[in-house]
This record gives sequence, structure tokens and C-alpha cells, in this order.
Amino acid sequence: MTAITIALSKGKLLEETLPLFRAVGLYHEGLDDPGRRLLFENPDGDRFLVVRAADVPAYVEHGGADLGVAGRDVLAEYPDALYEPVDLGVGYCRMAVATRQGFSLDDRPGTRLRVATKYPAVAEAHFLSKGVTVEIIKLYGSMELAPLVGMADCIVDLVSTGRTLKENGLVELETIWESTARLVVNRASMKVKHARLAPLLEALQQAAQAALKSGKGR
Repeated sequence: MTAITIALSKGKLLEETLPLFRAVGLYHEGLDDPGRRLLFENPDGDRFLVVRAADVPAYVEHGGADLGVAGRDVLAEYPDALYEPVDLGVGYCRMAVATRQGFSLDDRPGTRLRVATKYPAVAEAHFLSKGVTVEIIKLYGSMELAPLVGMADCIVDLVSTGRTLKENGLVELETIWESTARLVVNRASMKVKHARLAPLLEALQQAAQAALKSGKGR
């Protein structure tokens, strides 16, 4: 059997993904509690990489892994670079625009909307599609502070429950799109290892659909 390498996202998304991989027989018991370990290998040669979610597309695109799991939010910054055959239906969140309470984007002082985000491609494309010129302020965390201190008019960020926004005095204005985790495949691997990957992708699709019907998925 042709061995493959799978890049999995750390944290909560790993926990939600594992039942699907376990259902199709692609699994390593060490993944239940990986700790600081980053690489797991089965006797048959299949390998699992546990990496930051933002790094999964790079590992797959550049051949470090044959396939991986990443949210739509991460993949949106890699347009057309990867083959995305399966929506796994886990890791639900939404990409949203938010600003401070009592502030209207129509009241902004300048002609250019200042947007704080770590998803510049998504934010710029969204506002340009509405005919709004933007100045992107790239941040990597604590996004909610930017409107509060007057550094930005609004933020574009991932929202799950909305609790963090409320606790910091922000309100959600609109949802750009909803995000779930996707299975992504290296395009070269799909050709070279097609006999192994094609049935695996179909099995994961079926597992995701079964989980959705049972209420365990999105």
C-alpha cells in the first residue's frame, strides 16, 4: 500500500477531525494526546504531522504532506493553490465584520475604510466588491482592540460564538462567509498516488456526511 503523509491542525480542530479519520482507518493512537510531539508514523508508513492551522496549506502545497485539514479561513489566503475535494463539516466558524458599539461605518472620518485583520486578502476582496476602498492594518491577534483605540474603523475576523466581541464592546455587522474545515490535497500527489487517495477521499466524504446526519458535524 502506498504510504501517505497527512498534515493536521493543532488544537480543537484536531479533536473534531480525528473521529472522521478514525472512521476510515487512518489513525495513530498518539494523536489523541500529541503533547509537543509533531510527527507520528504507523508501521505501514503513513505519517501524521501536527502543525499550526495556518501552516497546513504550505505543507500540502510544497509537498511536505499529501493531504491536510484546514479551515476555509486559512485556505482563503491560498487561492487556487490546492485541491479541496471534501468539506469535512467540522470546525465551524464565520468570517465577520465587526466594529465598536455605537459606531457606524458611514460615520468614518476618511474616505478610506481602515480595516484591522489577519486575513488581508479576504477583507480587501469583500470591501472592494462593495465599491469600498480600504486600508488594511495587518494584525496577528487581539483584533478587538483596534476599533476601541481608534486605530481601525472595523475588524474582519473569525467568530465562533460571538462572546469575545461582546465582552470587548464590539458588535457584528455582517457575515462574509461561513467556514468549516476542508480536506486539501497536493495536486501532484493526487496524480501519483491516485489509487490510494481517491477511495480515501470518498470514504472521508461519506464519514463527514454520516457525522452531519447524526448531529456530530456542523
